[in-house]
Amino acid sequence: MSDRKRQRAPQLRAVQTRAAILRAAAEVFDEFGFSGASISKIMKRADVTQGGMYFHFGSKEELAYAVMVGQGDGLEFPEGEDGLQHLVDITLYLAEQLQHNPVLRAGVRLAVEQGEFGLRDDVAYQAWVLEFRQQLRFARSKGELQPDIDDHELAWVLVSSFTGAQLFSQASTGRADLPQRIASLWRYLLPAVATEDTRARLRLTLRPSEPSRPAEPAEPEQLV
Repeated sequence: MSDRKRQRAPQLRAVQTRAAILRAAAEVFDEFGFSGASISKIMKRADVTQGGMYFHFGSKEELAYAVMVGQGDGLEFPEGEDGLQHLVDITLYLAEQLQHNPVLRAGVRLAVEQGEFGLRDDVAYQAWVLEFRQQLRFARSKGELQPDIDDHELAWVLVSSFTGAQLFSQASTGRADLPQRIASLWRYLLPAVATEDTRARLRLTLRPSEPSRPAEPAEPEQLV
């Protein structure tokens, strides 16, 4: 084995160990919340030693923060042309992911529970504002938005509304109805922000090839 390969092997193991810890932490935080989670539970789930754990993360709080800010890691957004339809698709995809993706679910849960580990940090929310705003800028360049729309303000409203919808859905149905809740959010919001021509062609369901899990094909719901 060359010197370069010998140097890379420990680095690769370290990267893999860190990823395993983060995945295990997400699963544990998703199941138990911050207060119910423990380093020992995460170590057991990740199958790492105490030394391996503390080499990467110095405390449960540090680990929780990493999961919270990395909640979007590994997501594969639906393909499509940038713009308003793509933004709708992204929000519907996130609604489906929140039904079963432990990394996203844990990150969202920790963003709500962060007061329990001494934080008041909106970095995770701001990341989604930036993501949504990018699509709104494309929508504006394509003439899909009404002229008086502020894309940054609308992105903030969307993230706030999505957050509230997912919390309500979690409390009432365990997020089973979240995609329908997000479709309803768009149905009432779009007449205020999108042009009439754009609304006429927008679809409020993911295409059958796009869901992250197999689903029964549904007829596209059209805005009138």
